[in-house]
Amino acid sequence: MKALLRRRGGSIALIVGFFLFWEFACVAFGIKDLVLPRPSQIIVTLIDRLPAIWPHAVQTLYTTLVGFGLGIFFGMLIGVVIGSSRLAYDTAYPLLVGFSSIPKVAVVPIFVLWFGAGTVPAVLTAMILCIFPIVVNVATGLATTEPELEDVMRALKASKLDILFNVGLPRAMPYFFASLKVAITQAFVGTVIAETVASNRGIGNLMMIASSSFDVPLVFAGLLILAALGVALYLIFSFIESRVTGWTRRTDEFAVG
Repeated sequence: MKALLRRRGGSIALIVGFFLFWEFACVAFGIKDLVLPRPSQIIVTLIDRLPAIWPHAVQTLYTTLVGFGLGIFFGMLIGVVIGSSRLAYDTAYPLLVGFSSIPKVAVVPIFVLWFGAGTVPAVLTAMILCIFPIVVNVATGLATTEPELEDVMRALKASKLDILFNVGLPRAMPYFFASLKVAITQAFVGTVIAETVASNRGIGNLMMIASSSFDVPLVFAGLLILAALGVALYLIFSFIESRVTGWTRRTDEFAVG
């Protein structure tokens, strides 16, 4: 318990220290707000314009969660197929890597051409950005399942589906939840990219309009909201991970340091 409190306290102290240093540097060096606004000014802007910012934040969160949910579904499905079959791995994995290498900002205009400007291109961009880490981690978890466990299940006359659901997927859960913590941040990136290109709502659109009018504090307020939403969802999935895959971790009493 003491080790956990020490880690949490150190993390909070680092974050507070970072913003205090930022504030002090802006004041000490006379940095103009047009270049880099102070954290205190960003917070004031966020509070003063919260009624106008709130609908954009809700839209971005909604779009990200929908795209993230679709990414989990398709990523899990593809990952199970690739991780369970050597043929599927050799066939589909190079195609998946090639697709993930395409800059997603180049895909957004295609989605706009197909579905029009609005929420759909943002959802699809968020989805394709978070699929790859989920596929890779799930496939890796399934491919690295101990052969001894599979041999025991075969000796008990278990089918391939029985082995998958009783051995493969449980062993892949740590990899899966690790991928979720990466994928949720990628989903936010995809949403904001699409909102800056093909949407009239969302934090990305708000930041684009603010930057065009040189309202730099509002731009940073949008960044602060994105960071807060990303951290909140990261912590939620970390909590779920600790409850689902706690058996894979050592307790604090046995942890070093």
